[in-house]
Amino acid sequence: MLFAYTYVPHAMEKMQEFIDFIFFEVWCTAPGNGDFRLELFTANAELKELMEVFYYGDTQGGDFFYGHVERIYGLFAPLTPAQIDQLRQWYQANNDIEKVCANDPEVHIARYTDITAIHPDLSEKLASFFKGLYSQQLLDLAALREKIGQIDEHYQAFMQANTTGKCPFCGLGDIKGVHHTKREAYDHYLPKALYPFNSINFRNLAPACHECNSTYKLSKDPAHNAAGRRKAFYPYTVGAHGIEITIDLNAPDIDRLTLADIQLTFGPATVHEEIETWKEVYGIDERYKAKCCDGDAKDWLEQLRILRDAHGITPDTSLATVQQQTAKAPVANSNFLKQAFLEGCQRVGLFDAIAKEGAAP
Repeated sequence: MLFAYTYVPHAMEKMQEFIDFIFFEVWCTAPGNGDFRLELFTANAELKELMEVFYYGDTQGGDFFYGHVERIYGLFAPLTPAQIDQLRQWYQANNDIEKVCANDPEVHIARYTDITAIHPDLSEKLASFFKGLYSQQLLDLAALREKIGQIDEHYQAFMQANTTGKCPFCGLGDIKGVHHTKREAYDHYLPKALYPFNSINFRNLAPACHECNSTYKLSKDPAHNAAGRRKAFYPYTVGAHGIEITIDLNAPDIDRLTLADIQLTFGPATVHEEIETWKEVYGIDERYKAKCCDGDAKDWLEQLRILRDAHGITPDTSLATVQQQTAKAPVANSNFLKQAFLEGCQRVGLFDAIAKEGAAP
């Protein structure tokens, strides 16, 4: 990704804390701990209060939450100590998103297929529960909102700290900010369709533009490909690497440029594996090449002609200005791609042609 988000703490994180308690202090203690009962939640007063509201109330979301917690407790009850220990390790690993992205060899993550291999019924119920945790039907319940706030509030706080206005996963799409009444969808970076335990972990949730979230990424897995585990960019990393992009053009006729005429090279080499994951998951090659073939790229060159004719500014001088703009605001107006494209045009001789056009009688 082109840049990292700043992580913003919020009351919504309390939902993950509730799930942590349920997993470790309720489900994992189920073997030999008797029937499911409200007293199991006594050590967490706020969660116990919620469970009581859900038990005695009559809401679909409350019934969903309480019923799944109870049923999964029953499925944990007959598990062996070794199975409980394995599930504990998987839970902890799946929620350490930064180490998952780094492909830390000490972190052994699990997908639903791994749980299915040892307990199909448990895998099915966990999938139903964790996928449903992110539903508005549950998050809109008044009793829960009182404890954790609302996701729209989190989004507003998030955007007050993240003000670029562009999607960090592509740099092309706009991201709705504090001046909008609507918001972007939060992408489950490790897809909730594949991974248990982290569907409400905000370290695994990041706003993304519609193209990234719903057109290109979908349920693609940043942590796995056909060859196995891989590295991926962590959306909230500190001290992120700047992505270097070089565009080489194999044809000087911009009006007839095709995807095959464009070669993209990415750096730095220190994050090569992360870059390859990013390109595959978000369709970066196709999207950046398409941008170089569309009207925006033609306009970038036309701006050089306008500046030449109106102010006598050479294409080389105009490019130097673009480079300065990119250094200050790389994703504004797609500057990062505009600079790489114009540098490619310069190398293929288009700047010389533009200069000669201006010099012609």
